[in-house]
Amino acid sequence: MKIVLYQPDIAQNLGAAMRLCACFDVSLGVIEPCGFPLTAKALRRTAMDYAANIELIRYKNWLHFTKSQTEDGGRIILLSTKASTAITEFEFRENDTLLFGRESAGVPGEVHAASDARIHIPISKDTRSLNLVSSASIALFEALRQTNTYP
Repeated sequence: MKIVLYQPDIAQNLGAAMRLCACFDVSLGVIEPCGFPLTAKALRRTAMDYAANIELIRYKNWLHFTKSQTEDGGRIILLSTKASTAITEFEFRENDTLLFGRESAGVPGEVHAASDARIHIPISKDTRSLNLVSSASIALFEALRQTNTYP
């Protein structure tokens, strides 16, 4: 199981995602480019002391990610407000990759099309979306619960 962020815009969200992945012992991937400089110094600052406890995988672009994903053999599960299947109706597998879009724009159509499944987290009709890492936390916890792969 791993979390992958597609071109994240906000460095603090990357830091929070690093902490989430460290706490649940899962890998974190970042598909570049990011909306902020992704330097070693910036990573140390945003990740605090959690950076040493995770595997951070950097992908140069979407093509680089899809190529490595094909080699891994796992499914790409896109979390999207545009998806019709609720997370509560979806069956996760241990080697799934949970993919999350940019905070400002989600993901382009080609990413939607390339995903093996598209799911959403049911929220109030009066709201637009959850914070990126809030969504990642809910999705990861449900996936780990279903697969019984907690740390």
